[in-house]
Amino acid sequence: MSRPFLSIIIPAHNEAERLPLTLLDIDRRLSSKDYTYEILVMENGSRDNTAEVVRKMSATIKNLKLVQVPVVVLGNNKGKAVRQGMLLAQGEYRLFMDADNATSIDHFDRMLPYFHEGYAVVICSRSHRDSRLDPSQPWYRQIAGKIGNLIIQILVLPGIWDTQCGFKAFSTEAAEKIFYLSRIYGWGFDVEVLALAKKLGYRIKEVPVHWVNDIHSMVKASAYITTLIDTLKIRWWLWTGKYKIDTKNPN
Repeated sequence: MSRPFLSIIIPAHNEAERLPLTLLDIDRRLSSKDYTYEILVMENGSRDNTAEVVRKMSATIKNLKLVQVPVVVLGNNKGKAVRQGMLLAQGEYRLFMDADNATSIDHFDRMLPYFHEGYAVVICSRSHRDSRLDPSQPWYRQIAGKIGNLIIQILVLPGIWDTQCGFKAFSTEAAEKIFYLSRIYGWGFDVEVLALAKKLGYRIKEVPVHWVNDIHSMVKASAYITTLIDTLKIRWWLWTGKYKIDTKNPN
């Protein structure tokens, strides 16, 4: 069986209600494309019937696969789910997106030209001047996000204006090398994979996004604090050589 062109990884924790519409939208938008794809739903520790929903939908949505990720730590395991999905995926390009479909899958077509220009990581950015937020986040979340991003830029990622938008695509090589090294399970995993990409010498491109804000978002205010704590860990691990990166031969 030939390798799919695109792998879509969707981490899912208690997403039985939101996930079906997302999967149907992905299938509708990609069914007319001339490239092959697979969809990996990475269910992690759900207390609802997320897994059952995906199993039922796999009967009608081609190449939809359910992977149940063992939960090894309390709290958010999104980073672990994405990591496992990226390493299990077979696609020439590997993309992860959120279960709420805040960023629709057709954004991948806007990313693809940048891979042809030599970028190995292409990410959607809500801070891009051409992005459209529908609706905008509450002012207090915007302020917290801007302060958090400033700290992240100072510590590990200068020039990257939105590390947390949940729509990121990687070439096969970049995905396998970056996620093999990653170790953050919580909200800071986005920062970690981008910091590793930079350390490995991969070019990163930010592109505009039409981002649909879910007013019922499950992300709590504490996520900002845990992300910054994770960022401090990443900075320390980079300084101390924890990642065992061969910078002489990154590619």
